[in-house]
Amino acid sequence: MPQFRTKKALAPLAALSVLTLALSACGSGGSGEAGGGGDADCSLYEAYGEHEGTEVSVYSTIVDVEAELLENSWADFAECTGIEVAYEGSKEFETQIGVRAKAGNPPDLAIFPQPGLLAAQAENLKPAPQEVSDLVDEGWSEDWKKYGTVDGTFYAAPMLANIKGYVWYVPATFEEKGWEVPKTWDEMMELTEKIASEEEEMKPWCAGFESGEATGWPGTDWVEDAVLRDHGPEVYDQWVAHEIPFNDPKIVESFDKVGEILKNDDYVNGGFGDSRSILSTAFAEAGQPVLDGACAMHHQASFQAANWPEGTEVAEDGDVWAFMTPPVDPADGTAITGGGEMVGAYADRPEVVALQSYMASAEFANARVEQGGAISANKGLDPELAGSDLDRQSIELLQDPETVFRFDASDLMPGAVGANSFWSGIVNWINGDETKKVTDSVESSWPSS
Repeated sequence: MPQFRTKKALAPLAALSVLTLALSACGSGGSGEAGGGGDADCSLYEAYGEHEGTEVSVYSTIVDVEAELLENSWADFAECTGIEVAYEGSKEFETQIGVRAKAGNPPDLAIFPQPGLLAAQAENLKPAPQEVSDLVDEGWSEDWKKYGTVDGTFYAAPMLANIKGYVWYVPATFEEKGWEVPKTWDEMMELTEKIASEEEEMKPWCAGFESGEATGWPGTDWVEDAVLRDHGPEVYDQWVAHEIPFNDPKIVESFDKVGEILKNDDYVNGGFGDSRSILSTAFAEAGQPVLDGACAMHHQASFQAANWPEGTEVAEDGDVWAFMTPPVDPADGTAITGGGEMVGAYADRPEVVALQSYMASAEFANARVEQGGAISANKGLDPELAGSDLDRQSIELLQDPETVFRFDASDLMPGAVGANSFWSGIVNWINGDETKKVTDSVESSWPSS
């Protein structure tokens, strides 16, 4: 469960990036590209008011190139409203945000990578103003608003998103072998067995769970996908809220369903070794054998697109593509897991509310997605602005009212579980521990209050 930005730490990121955007109010508006070059169409931002001479500080996990793209997304807004946006990105955000809040030195706005971290800071946050609440009601599903709500109070609007549960494969290989993309979990298992029995040089799957202190998190994504598809959103929600125990028979069943793949040496780990090599294989490198022909499939989130070597074409007829982990029962429709960020406020000055409102809007989502490398679940986002076919497909999935979306379970669970015992439990499980022993151990770690 390191959230999207932590998982993308595989890219070369600076340990700390402090970026300040100082823009003055614009004069007469003109048309121009987002990014603020003195020619912004300020009529688009009149509703946010004029705030000349004010400053809003923003703090998040987003660093390096992604931080520059984020700043570009509010550049015209800042130019036209007169707000100076002082942005700070840090990979230490998760620990430092609490320290800063306790010391009385929080940022005006914080971009939280997990709802659990947001909930831990709720007592220090300002409830979201009505403007933000209205924008979220208009542009986001009830599920997304729920993730920014703590004990019945709405604090934080969603920002960007990612989708888990993609299965990556090489279209040309599937075509050459005559393999069909599976439409159900059973069909996926039948294809897995077919590849294992007929291919001498290729394993069905490759996987990698190594991620330093966070080793094991990709395995939690596998289990979460199985729980949602196996038992539906109600059981998934009960599991996350600890209304059923972590070692409930339904959860054990889903672990074992995943274990049929991950703990079977005939099925994994193409290009790396036996099933236990999963734990020594870096997650960012784990998909490479798909391209090399050593394995047929790799389970990883939408951000896997950034892990392929430079020049790899990600497209339905390209070098590599992905299908969503299929449902157990097709009648259940499309259910997906994923993640995203939430924007919460420690201050409620007018200029803070203005920026907070803009970041909850479809205009902000379009401005950020148009630059590439990001998606959002905002209903007002134009999918055609997406930087790739995969991003476009992901946006359409998120915007589809028939899609059942659930936030990454480990991001919603208490930190002692979601970012600790669940990860280590996956490690022990891959190393040979029985499912019941692992789920019992995680259950015993759940905080009593």
